[in-house]
Amino acid sequence: MENVAVFDSPGKGRGLKASKEFWAGDVIFTEPSVSAVVFDGHSERICHSCFRRQDKLQRCGQCKFAHYCDRTCQRAGWAEHKQECSAIKAYGKAPNENIRLVARIMWRIDKEGSVMSDMQLVTLDELEDHLNDMTEDELKEFKVDIHNFLDYWPRNSKQHTVEYIFHIFGVINCNGFSVSDQRGLQAVGVGLFPNLCLVNHDCWPNCTVILNHGKIELRSLGKIEAGEELTVSYVDYLNLSEERQRLLKTQYFFDCTCEHCKGRIKDDLKMAGREVDGVKPSEDQVKEATDFCFEMLEKMENARISGNYHELVKICQNTVDKTEPILADTHIYLLRMYSTLSEVQAYLQHFEDAAEYARKMVDGYMKLYHPNNAALGMAAMRAGVTHWQAGLIEVGHGMICKAYAILMVTHGATHPITKDLEAMRIQTEMELRMFKQNEYVYHSMREAALKNKPMTMMHEPKSVEEGIKNLFHRRK
Repeated sequence: MENVAVFDSPGKGRGLKASKEFWAGDVIFTEPSVSAVVFDGHSERICHSCFRRQDKLQRCGQCKFAHYCDRTCQRAGWAEHKQECSAIKAYGKAPNENIRLVARIMWRIDKEGSVMSDMQLVTLDELEDHLNDMTEDELKEFKVDIHNFLDYWPRNSKQHTVEYIFHIFGVINCNGFSVSDQRGLQAVGVGLFPNLCLVNHDCWPNCTVILNHGKIELRSLGKIEAGEELTVSYVDYLNLSEERQRLLKTQYFFDCTCEHCKGRIKDDLKMAGREVDGVKPSEDQVKEATDFCFEMLEKMENARISGNYHELVKICQNTVDKTEPILADTHIYLLRMYSTLSEVQAYLQHFEDAAEYARKMVDGYMKLYHPNNAALGMAAMRAGVTHWQAGLIEVGHGMICKAYAILMVTHGATHPITKDLEAMRIQTEMELRMFKQNEYVYHSMREAALKNKPMTMMHEPKSVEEGIKNLFHRRK
């Protein structure tokens, strides 16, 4: 951890600052978790040791709860699972993910103490739990978990005070970081990374954090001077400043005073009207279109939840047709419509329509997001894939190259997503050369290939906001 230093950040408490200069894509530090557990809903589909998604997993013969890829993963995870296995058997069932994570953390503290590595900059006792900031309803939920935890915690394990147990629950509630599957596209568990907890928030941060091969990496988004504070974003920048501040206050118990919140930077673009030939719609027209979009977003979500994708497309298409002439291409409600339409049309294999909306989505994102924002990179990847699927190889290759350049900064060359993109980049480059040599031959070969093996859409978070939520785990 020689790259960083702990310091008192004005108005924020403790933070981390750079001990030397960094450039875009540099890894500032890596950190394994103190402990991590698979989410309740993924317990039978994700390996409890390496967090890989597998079709067939081997179940622990003792507790019947933990699942593993094979004997190698089971042996690798046994040190953490040993006490948990006995506790689950005695309890009669597996408790929820928060209880399981607290128990694993406390067993490790009992065994190794509060400092578990020479690289650890802060003890778990020093981390904020924000119990005093919680509402009565939130504390009631905690009390239910603690009651169940006390029933689950073995009598032959070291006994702790209720106050200390409360503290650890508060720590994971505020500081739990989601663990993704092997491709990094879906959150499948939650873990605790103490050093990462020291990195403060900024709505326009200079760092990003990703999980790569079981460890988190704090990566620089651009040039960082020695002595500069290191920051990441806890919420999606696509929200308006007021909404970001509300989310941060509600979920993380602080008032954001970053430059983008204080100056309401880009809020005007996010709610803007469309200017055509120097003519702008009236404020009343923009407000009416914005309100209509907002109303349709709820109907859109209901259609998505029910799986009625044709109805979902109809709602979004009607909304776009009505509001697109009035709202700017950076209006956040219109961008949500574009994002949903591109995703669902690709699922329905209407690739040309999907490509059109994905392109509009990326065009809007490029005017709002930091140029090295991971969400922009993921959106460009989706747009590249949909254009590729639609046979629009020139735009598809360009988008994939753009996504690759961004993810080389945010994820690095060894991350599975970046490796996937590198393979796509090589493939689309080869197809683009073929296309330029003879368009007819290219399209003939493409049609033949599609008949033999139709392309499928890559899995990704349903929205940018979900992707952000997947990073910083919060209890429901």
